[in-house]
Amino acid sequence: MEIDEHPIKVVSNSSPLINLAIIGQLHLLEAFFKEVWIADAVWHECVVEGRDKPGAKAIEDAKFLKHIQPRNSNLIQLLRRDLDIGESETLALALEMPADWVLLDERDARNVASIYGLKTTGVIGILLRAKNEKLIDSVREYLDQLKKDARFWLDEAFYQKILELANE
Repeated sequence: MEIDEHPIKVVSNSSPLINLAIIGQLHLLEAFFKEVWIADAVWHECVVEGRDKPGAKAIEDAKFLKHIQPRNSNLIQLLRRDLDIGESETLALALEMPADWVLLDERDARNVASIYGLKTTGVIGILLRAKNEKLIDSVREYLDQLKKDARFWLDEAFYQKILELANE
């Protein structure tokens, strides 16, 4: 994930926020991007519906997260045919801005994002960048914590590939 020095616009779906918050690494998003935009549906999922769930308070308190309602309701309805409301609003917002990066973990949402020419990364890409920039010592530690505490599913072959990329 290469990001140049101009101020960039980043939009996130729920999963990267929740998963990073659960493992205590939500601050990495602020360190990398200064601010991250989220659609109202994502805020609602993470903070309102997720009120008593792990990570919700950290997301609510994160001042670098800015939430807004995307304007293109027709696009949101079209995207809803294949995606949930949070993913649909995230992609609509990313296209409206336009965003330089969209934070998504779900394969279906990433596939749709690629159709629209959006660049994506997710919690694993963030952790790999953090290791590369020496903000964390071990990707393995956080992958294991994701699997245990966030119930983040990782295929064993993919898990090993991530560790290889992290030189661990």
